[in-house]
Amino acid sequence: MIVTRSWLNEWIDLSGISTEDLAKTFNAIGLEVDRTHSYEIPKKIIVGKVLECEKHPDADKLNVCKVDIGTSIRQIVCGASNVREGLDVVVATIGAVMPSGVVIKPVKLRGVESEGMICSASEIGLEDCQKGIIELDSSIGKYELGQEVYTLDAFSDDLIEIELTANRGDCLSIRGVARDLSAAYDRPLKETNINEDEDRRVGIGRILSLSHENHLDVNLRYRAVDLKDLQLPFIVKLRLAQIEDTRETDIEALMLYVTHSSGVILRAYNYGFFCAENETMAKVELKKDDNGYASIMSHEKASTVGIIQEEASKVTYDEGTVLIEASYIPPDIISKKMQESKMEAGPMYYRTSRGSEPELNQGLDFCLNLIESNSNSSVFGGTIELCDSYEDKIVSVTKKEIDEIIGAEIDKVKITKILRNLGFGTTKSSSENFVISVPRFRHDITNRQDIVEEIVRLVGIDNISSKPFIFAEESKLQDDYFAYKKRSIYRHKAAQSGFFENVAFVFDEKKVLVEYGFETINEDLELLNPIVNTLDTLRPTLLTGLLKAASQNVKNGIASVKLFEVGSVFSPLREESLKMAFLFSGDAQKENLSNAGKPHKVDFALFTQKISDIIGEFELRQYETSHLLSHNYQSAELLQNGEVIGELFRVHPNVEESYNLEATFVCELDFVKLPYGLKTAKKSSKYQASFRDLSVIMPKDMSYETVKNVIQASATDELIRFYPVDKYSDETLGENMSLSIRFMLQSNEKTLEEEDITSSMDAILEALKNELGIGLR
Repeated sequence: MIVTRSWLNEWIDLSGISTEDLAKTFNAIGLEVDRTHSYEIPKKIIVGKVLECEKHPDADKLNVCKVDIGTSIRQIVCGASNVREGLDVVVATIGAVMPSGVVIKPVKLRGVESEGMICSASEIGLEDCQKGIIELDSSIGKYELGQEVYTLDAFSDDLIEIELTANRGDCLSIRGVARDLSAAYDRPLKETNINEDEDRRVGIGRILSLSHENHLDVNLRYRAVDLKDLQLPFIVKLRLAQIEDTRETDIEALMLYVTHSSGVILRAYNYGFFCAENETMAKVELKKDDNGYASIMSHEKASTVGIIQEEASKVTYDEGTVLIEASYIPPDIISKKMQESKMEAGPMYYRTSRGSEPELNQGLDFCLNLIESNSNSSVFGGTIELCDSYEDKIVSVTKKEIDEIIGAEIDKVKITKILRNLGFGTTKSSSENFVISVPRFRHDITNRQDIVEEIVRLVGIDNISSKPFIFAEESKLQDDYFAYKKRSIYRHKAAQSGFFENVAFVFDEKKVLVEYGFETINEDLELLNPIVNTLDTLRPTLLTGLLKAASQNVKNGIASVKLFEVGSVFSPLREESLKMAFLFSGDAQKENLSNAGKPHKVDFALFTQKISDIIGEFELRQYETSHLLSHNYQSAELLQNGEVIGELFRVHPNVEESYNLEATFVCELDFVKLPYGLKTAKKSSKYQASFRDLSVIMPKDMSYETVKNVIQASATDELIRFYPVDKYSDETLGENMSLSIRFMLQSNEKTLEEEDITSSMDAILEALKNELGIGLR
């Protein structure tokens, strides 16, 4: 995007701001400056006026001119084809050093004295903007004869070329760039004053009608001009040369100039193109073409909105009625359509696809004002327009969010000024909350982060104090991770205790499960298409699968089988739960020297100890299972912290025989109830512990749990734990038996003396005698 300082100054007051500061500001606000160029007109090049112009007596292509240079009248021979009487020109006087290095001196050209040179634009260091010499006019501002040209802003100008990112289509115009400077410098945009006397004008409705299809997502406005004697101002020609763009006709060149200046996409149409034969009313039709593009139609296509204008509809005449069209189409729509169905694009497609100015009247009024100021044309009153429906995007953001994202505190008043100068609508729903309406020309703004980015680039990244990064985030470990971790820990503990993991389907054989008394899935919830007949239901237990696996291992010659499995089981209503099961069958250990090659078989105590090694301390309570897998006299339920977590038992001999197994013990636990979490450290005594064994005579049919409950209720603070170590019965005891219980006593305050220990034991014995009627052997 190319801008010049004087051009920007028409939209925003840049007084007191140097071009160097301007370039720094552009870079600071994200409009990267690609290059700058200063036009430096040499001294002794002044404004003059051609008073007389006659043909050279000895040269057909030369003219002898009398030129008023303010202080005197000089005779200058000029070969330009456009030199004529009454023209204001640029004159290089005697002694001027031209940019090419040529020094102007008095000379004779074909025998005629010449005191100076009437200059073209390229001869004084400007772009070649017109054929022949410069024709000065009021478009460059006020000037006087004899005034040094370098003092005129239009000549001593600075050109700045800006590199724009793809999302900044709103800055593809002088007005758009000035809008960003308005926010950066907190200076208002200059508004173009248009004086219209609509009452004296012929209404456009008398010469033009517009018909259209619905839902085309385009905005159109039409004005009409009776064009006559249009002369492009010098400043327009110069600036078009500076942006390196030209058009074939003056009216097309004017459309380009206004588009580059205002950002509004303008087109000039041949009025007669839309008139049928023998009719004076032009009829414009807007509809989709065969490829789905919104197109301006008459007897044939005039243009595709936002993409290209057909040659037949362009203005090729200097006098006559001209239709001026201003258009806007959302860039995302036109770009997407072009990707779907590519077609040839005109020079304005780049602007349209990046985002043009939707405020169409602003561009149209600016254009018509230029036409009226530089011609004898008359403008028709009113507009013919088509508007699409559009709702402003609303973004809400709090002051706190802005400060947190930026990492610095920005004043609320400054934030409001920046956003308003950029064209955003701002309201405060509360003292800390901004409700921001995004202008349509900023299609790239969609969320609060975009709003904050606008604030940052206008505040200036260099003006925000640097702070060290603080990395803080919430734990990403969710319940599923902890469930996996718990499962992994228990699997590893089981493996460390010598158990091998069994992996099986969640299916089982319904016939076997029913035979052993397990509840199976309700009929209406059963599997419709089991993979095989022996896997025709969802398993309610892991135990039958472990028994099958153990049987297979025995058949393969494994004498000591230790298996475990963690997996899902299902209730009759197909409610899923997680279980962990263990199986120990056959020899308690491998054959070795210590057992003389004849190892003992696994027993209840050994299996219980193995389970304790894996899940920690637990209690056993006499228990009768609801199924038929268990031994009648070797089954118990497991408790941890007073809660039942599963069952442990020896497999019934009949079941062992059916699976060809020797002594086999199994345990199935509710995996969810197994302890998992942080280990809590508890205070332990530094004083010596004392142990005492008591042997009490009790009935054989009295359960240990009954005795345990009485001991717990009567225990003193010094009793740490107790457990049975032996039981004995003989004929002399009859229906009674002797149970030996070991007590561990310890104090946190002192080493216990014999008197303390005896007192604790006496309290327990007295409770056993009073409540159960039992005592020492």
